[in-house]
Amino acid sequence: MIPVKDARERILERFLALPAERVDIFSALGRVLTEEVIAPFDIPPHDNSAMDGYAVRSADLHGASPETPVMLRVVEALPAGYVSAHTLQTGEAIRIMTGAPIPDGADAIIRVEDTQKDGERVAIFVERPPRFDLRSAGEDVRRGDVVLEKGRTLRPAEIGLLASLGRSFVSVHQRPRMAILATGDELVEVDAPLLPGKIINANSYSLAALTLECGAIPLMLDIARDTKADLEGKLAQAARADLILTSGGVSMGDFDFVKEMLQQSGSEMHFWQVCMKPGKPLAFGSIAGTPLVGLPGNPVSSMVSFEMFVRPALLKMMGHAQIFRTVVSAQLTSDYRKRDERKHFVRVVLCQQEGVNLATLTGEQGSGILSSMAKANGLAVIDESRQLVRTGETVPVMLLDSSLSMSAEREF
Repeated sequence: MIPVKDARERILERFLALPAERVDIFSALGRVLTEEVIAPFDIPPHDNSAMDGYAVRSADLHGASPETPVMLRVVEALPAGYVSAHTLQTGEAIRIMTGAPIPDGADAIIRVEDTQKDGERVAIFVERPPRFDLRSAGEDVRRGDVVLEKGRTLRPAEIGLLASLGRSFVSVHQRPRMAILATGDELVEVDAPLLPGKIINANSYSLAALTLECGAIPLMLDIARDTKADLEGKLAQAARADLILTSGGVSMGDFDFVKEMLQQSGSEMHFWQVCMKPGKPLAFGSIAGTPLVGLPGNPVSSMVSFEMFVRPALLKMMGHAQIFRTVVSAQLTSDYRKRDERKHFVRVVLCQQEGVNLATLTGEQGSGILSSMAKANGLAVIDESRQLVRTGETVPVMLLDSSLSMSAEREF
C-alpha cells in the first residue's frame, strides 16, 4: 500500500491542462480562460448620468436652497440611449434619465427629488459641485486594459463583463471527456428487472454526477460483464475519451480483470492499493496511451476515491489552479475508533454552534452504505497514526458541499 498523498501526486503528475477551444460566452461559464481579454473601448463609453434628474451647469446653482430655489428653463428631455444635440447655456437645464450621455455644457446632475417642475421651468433646491452624480467615461474599464487574465475561472460576473466588451466568444480550456465503465455480472441497469442476486448499477450514475459537478463530460458505457472479451470490447469503446474510469474489478476476486488488463502488453500499471478506508483497492495506469483509474466497486469507496484522485485530475485538465476541496477543522460529536493504520475518510454532517465547527457521523460507515454518503456534507480525515478520536477533539474535514460558509484552514 502507498499513502494517499503519494498516490494523488503520482496520478496528478500524469495530467496536463487540455488545449484551448473557442466557445460562446454562455457555454464558457465555469471554464478557465486561455487568453487575455483586452478592452477594445472604454466602459462606459461616455460620461453619463448616474440618476434620473436634470443636467445642469453647476455654476448656475450658487445659493440654491429650499427657501431660495434657482429657476432654470427646461430645454429638452433626454432618455437613455440618445445623445443631445443641444449645448447647455446659462440658465438652462435638460431633463435626463439614468445612463443618458451628459449633454455638452452640462457638468452636474440634480436628482429629481431635489427639484420641482413648474411648467417649462424647474426649481432647483440644492447646490452641487462639478461632476456630481456623473459617471465618467472609462470609470469601469479603460480601452487597452487587460480586463480578464489567462487562468481566470469565468463566473456569472465575468460572463456579463465579456458581454459588455462585445465578446460573444472566448478561448477556454477544453472539458475532459471521461468514459465511465461499471464492471460485474451482478449489475443491472436502473430500469431493468431486479432479479435474485442482482444489484442496480448506481456507481455509473454517482460517478457521472460527480464528473458533471466539476465541469467535465461523462461518457457512460454499458456495463462490462466479467469476461476478458467483454471488458476489452468496452475499453475499446472508451478510446475517444481523455480519461477512463472503471468501478469494480480491482480487488482480489477471481473475476477482477481490470487490474490484470492494466498489466498486459500495451498497458502500464502504477499501483493498485492505497492506504485509505474506504477505497483501498485502486488501479492506475493507461491503455493504449489513455489514462485509466480503476475504482473499487463498493459505492462509497468509489465516490471517496473519485474525490481523492479523479476530481483533482479533471480540474487540472480543465486548467483550474484550485483543484482540491476546501478543508476546515471541526470537533467530532462522538468517539471514533480505528482498527487499522489506514487514513480514514469518515462521512459527517457539518454544522456550526456558537462559532465552533461540529462534525457528526452520518451513521454506519460501511463502504456499501450509500445512504450515509447522501446524508454527508463532509469527510472527516483521520490520519494513519491516530487510532482514537474522542468526542470534542478536532479533525480536518473536507467539504463536499461548496455552499457551506466555513473558512478554509488547511489541506491534508
